[in-house]
Amino acid sequence: MLLTREEMTFDFGGARLDPASDRKLLAWMMNQFLYGEVTGIQCGRWLYDAPDLEAARFFSRQAVEEFQHVDNFLRILEVLGEHPAPAHPMVRFLTTGMMPASFEEHVCLEMALGEGFVLMALYGVIDTIDHEEIRAILQRAVKQEERHVDFGERRTAALVRERPSLRRRLLGLSLVSTWGVRRLGAFMRSRLPDHPVLSKLPDFLKFTVDCAEKRLLRMGVLLKPFAQLGPLEKAACIAEAYGASVLTAPFRLLPRKRLTDTYLRDPAVLQRPREDGEEPIRLVR
Repeated sequence: MLLTREEMTFDFGGARLDPASDRKLLAWMMNQFLYGEVTGIQCGRWLYDAPDLEAARFFSRQAVEEFQHVDNFLRILEVLGEHPAPAHPMVRFLTTGMMPASFEEHVCLEMALGEGFVLMALYGVIDTIDHEEIRAILQRAVKQEERHVDFGERRTAALVRERPSLRRRLLGLSLVSTWGVRRLGAFMRSRLPDHPVLSKLPDFLKFTVDCAEKRLLRMGVLLKPFAQLGPLEKAACIAEAYGASVLTAPFRLLPRKRLTDTYLRDPAVLQRPREDGEEPIRLVR
């Protein structure tokens, strides 16, 4: 990836997440991840628009991995003794609401930037969770997420080099995405309980956006830091991005029933089969 694990590691100062006392908080987090992985399954639609066999092969493999991740988060909820539940509206906006209209938007917004945000959150849980099984599940998942981010970064950087005119549109959508992450952080600060880990949230959020800024700079989507972008320049990029989307993909504005609307009622979620040899549920510390 364009950012190393060290660059993406936040110092929580030794604060920990306890699987017993923080069960509800962890369940809320896992349900946000679960929704994101369900949206990830839909990467299969990009097989239709893959520009080459490498991309098509990658998407077919990624779809299988996203199915595995869905099972991973269902397993974690099972370990916690919690049930699948709806995701926060801002999470739905950042994933389904910002569903890309082109291959270029997909590799930049969903893979490099979006899965980069997810990766940061996963690293944060791994670094603070006091539960060996949950940590092991997440550590396996992040290896695949890292490959997804790497693919998105490489393809985005190549596309921007070949077609510099893409830069403003991708930057406009990236600005909306980072705004959404900030809004989600504001919700968490105001609604979730006081906690040693959550008390670090404002600093972690700033750190996460800083990492996204570095990623955009290294991909060539951003040519100067966010702080040097004026309000009019930001507004022009966002207007150009959404104007192009309306012209090229009006379906984005129409309501459509997708897997993300039905997965909580799906038998595969309601009655998850246990794999052969899978350990029974044990909430250990």
